[in-house]
Amino acid sequence: MGSKQEIEQKQRRKKQFAEMGIAISLLIVLSVLLPAVLPAFQLRLAGRFFALAIVALGLDLIWGYTGLLSLGHGIFFALGGYALAMHLKLQLPEGQLPEFFTLYGVKELPLFWQPFHSFPVTLLAIFAIPGIVAGLLGYLVFRNRIKGVYFSILTQAALLVFFNLFNGQQELINGTNGLKTDTETIFGVLVSSDDAQKAFYVITIILLGLIYYLCRWLTSGRFGRLLVAIRDDETRVRFSGYDPTGYKVLVFAISGAIAGIAGALYTAQTGIITPSFMEVPFSIEMVIWVAVGGRATLIGAIIGTLLVQLARTFLSGNFPEVWLFFQGALFLIVVTVLPDGIVGWVKNQGWKDVFAWFGYRPRVQTYPSLEQDLEVIKEKQDILGE
Repeated sequence: MGSKQEIEQKQRRKKQFAEMGIAISLLIVLSVLLPAVLPAFQLRLAGRFFALAIVALGLDLIWGYTGLLSLGHGIFFALGGYALAMHLKLQLPEGQLPEFFTLYGVKELPLFWQPFHSFPVTLLAIFAIPGIVAGLLGYLVFRNRIKGVYFSILTQAALLVFFNLFNGQQELINGTNGLKTDTETIFGVLVSSDDAQKAFYVITIILLGLIYYLCRWLTSGRFGRLLVAIRDDETRVRFSGYDPTGYKVLVFAISGAIAGIAGALYTAQTGIITPSFMEVPFSIEMVIWVAVGGRATLIGAIIGTLLVQLARTFLSGNFPEVWLFFQGALFLIVVTVLPDGIVGWVKNQGWKDVFAWFGYRPRVQTYPSLEQDLEVIKEKQDILGE
């Protein structure tokens, strides 16, 4: 005999186990089979797409679940990329400086470059620096109860500040030219070699799976319910005895750290990081990926990113003058026709509307299915003595 809550818990566990099994199967297929089938160039392209899907997960965590629309996530993405690129640029004989320093007459390595000699420090910096910057920015904004469109404007303003800062530092980080990594080495292996790129691809797939389950774990318990409550009615949460500021700062910092990881992986597979990733259009593209897939679904963020990137690759390669028009049209379609994204459309059985356009009207159920009613299930268990 079990209570209604126990029945719901059992059903939730079954769903989680099924989801985990599907995810593990996909990870095996993506990390083992695809590298054996795809050519080196296409595998590198796929790795970039999956790296971008990671940053979309972080954006869905704060926008879909918490209602914080960030238009400045390019900051954290680029910070993670610069952290890895600086480490790779220092893989030189002792006393030798990266080539661009000599162009500007720099004789000694700047102090803030020194820690990036260490690989463990670099790994920590990839997610710690973006996370700390996001946490500080979030604290300054959220403690003043700034939200909604004003939060979006402030994140975009911060994006412009960081873009101008990095773009103007020619002597320290090569300014607008950025840092190239395709000719550097890591553990003695050329970063742009096929073996290294295959390793980066597998690491990207593994981290995508781990970060997906981190986000799923964060949003499935009490913390996730609080995030949704903050999104739906922050004032009621405050009057219920909770301080939304701390929760919003924490989730924004986590999202920034996730974006930093994505930036590092993307940099390793593109061979360059520049301040252009801090430009406004790139951060707006991230929002489009999440909107296309479906907010507050997580899996939708991944699907939306992959679909948009595939479309971009095809259209920009065959019809380069059409891509920007397609991107604008895609955003308008999502906002007007698919406000819940692709995953939301599937969950809401949107295909029934499509069938209705062709004259097929599904039968309307007068009564709910008794076999799936939780009260009926409980009564049946009581009668059978289960």
